[in-house]
Amino acid sequence: MKLILTREVPGLGLAGDIVEVADGYGRNFLVPRGSAISWTKGAEKQISQIKRARDAREIRGLDHAKEIKNQLEGLKVTLKARAGDGGKLFGSVTQADVVSAVKAAGGPVVDKKRVHLPGHIKTTGDHTVTIELHSDVVASVPVSVAAE
Repeated sequence: MKLILTREVPGLGLAGDIVEVADGYGRNFLVPRGSAISWTKGAEKQISQIKRARDAREIRGLDHAKEIKNQLEGLKVTLKARAGDGGKLFGSVTQADVVSAVKAAGGPVVDKKRVHLPGHIKTTGDHTVTIELHSDVVASVPVSVAAE
């Protein structure tokens, strides 16, 4: 079965790639979850739009990744969250929360799928979040979670 990926699928490809997969995997897993669409000549035109969006977010090479790593590690990221007595949060901090806090602190826009949290962040205080910028470059970003 020939499909066009609409998002990154680990071990298979990136958004905009045309892949050949088993019929059951495509019909029962990729297409229902919105990770892929069926390949047609008309859908192939959409690939250019998907690839343009991917290129805008993508890190251009190892040197660019190291530059962004230096920017991220130099940031003072503070995240406000609702918390009760004793510093326990109502809920937990998500990858999207970290991405918006990095952006608010003046940092670059990063893909939330590349943000790795150290377990569930459910308390106020200082935490270290890792962001995988490249296969060889990982940035450690200190995040301070404060009560609103």
